[in-house]
Amino acid sequence: MKAVILAAGEGVRLRPLTWTKPKSLLPVAGVPLLLHLLKAVKHVGVDEVFLVVGYLGEKIRETLSETSHPSLTVHHVSQKKEKGTGNALNSVERFLEAEEFLTVYGDLYLKPQALERLRNVWKKDGEKLSGLMGVVEVENPQQYGVVKLGSQGNVLNIVEKPKRPLSNLANAGVYVFTQKIFKALRDVRRSSRGEIELTDAVNRMIQEESEPFYAVKFSSEEWLDIGRPWDLLEANKRALKKLKPLRKGRVDRGVRIKGPVRVEAGACLRAGTYVEGPAFFGEGSTVGPNAYIRSFTVIGRNAFVGQGCEVKNSILMDGARVPHLSYVGDSILGENCNLGAGTVVGNVRLDGETVKITVKGVKVDSGLRKLGAILGDHVQTGVNVSLMPGVQVGPYTRIAPGLTVYSDLPPNSFFTAKQSS
Repeated sequence: MKAVILAAGEGVRLRPLTWTKPKSLLPVAGVPLLLHLLKAVKHVGVDEVFLVVGYLGEKIRETLSETSHPSLTVHHVSQKKEKGTGNALNSVERFLEAEEFLTVYGDLYLKPQALERLRNVWKKDGEKLSGLMGVVEVENPQQYGVVKLGSQGNVLNIVEKPKRPLSNLANAGVYVFTQKIFKALRDVRRSSRGEIELTDAVNRMIQEESEPFYAVKFSSEEWLDIGRPWDLLEANKRALKKLKPLRKGRVDRGVRIKGPVRVEAGACLRAGTYVEGPAFFGEGSTVGPNAYIRSFTVIGRNAFVGQGCEVKNSILMDGARVPHLSYVGDSILGENCNLGAGTVVGNVRLDGETVKITVKGVKVDSGLRKLGAILGDHVQTGVNVSLMPGVQVGPYTRIAPGLTVYSDLPPNSFFTAKQSS
């Protein structure tokens, strides 16, 4: 079977992380999300992938050129302009001569078992179906495409982000299509956003095709839509739960390790460091002396956590530095960030309420009581800076010493005492 991965979108809801990289390259347990997807589709027998790229597509090409994919051929197809998921799928029509093919959204963290179940249903009943899709029960269906099913598991309708959902089943963004989808895409009109929506084409097939379009239920543990920054932390946690211990790097005498920990080649854990796994230390990273690394933390390649620092349930991307006497909890630090000595990230509100965070200009409740800061690439803080829970800082922004940051900061800015007063 062939597969299509749709990875052309900007990932606006994931800013500031996606100002400088496409969402499919955000790291999960030290590995770009896209590589997790390629591994999952390969697991179910896919040998050829058509990867639709657009926003910062050259970075995706560069990343894949640096990694090997035995028994898997990957083709890059450019979506010239973002005109919706339907338009993205249309861009690969000329390459797909096979009768059926797998289609997966590029911002998903999937367990291979979910794709296996989809494939097995298609193998058994594919000749009787016009298509197949994954669905998953969610607590907040208003934020998704909601799927209404018939009594036999057939899809009756998909409604995007309804105010009054008819079910709690969300479109999982995973399909098996036949060539019929391309005819449906040619027939649909542009949405109110001026885009060709893939779900509109599926609805058209449901109405016009004599064969039913069926759904396969995924569990919430098998599927995660990485649409907001805290979803990346959740995906990281899920991946680290499967971590197999490995020690290729240097672990000094006096380092204490509890639980599964992966230390890649060239990494170094210095004396006095205490690590509670699962935790991941990328190639060339250095931690300690006397640092405290708590569960579900990833220290990226060539990153550094120094003397007297504590890091908990966080992602430090490649080259990020937390050198001296700092605390980072439930946070994401982009590539090559540098925190001045004594920088502290607050991850719990004083009133004990859940942390709110701005997504596309709107304050959204994360549902989390503990959530720290989200820093884009190349952010710098001066000494003794405090970042409050849920603060987001755009890439290449600098924060002057001794300041407390209560609200989001844009990219390429310099935050001073005058601005904070």
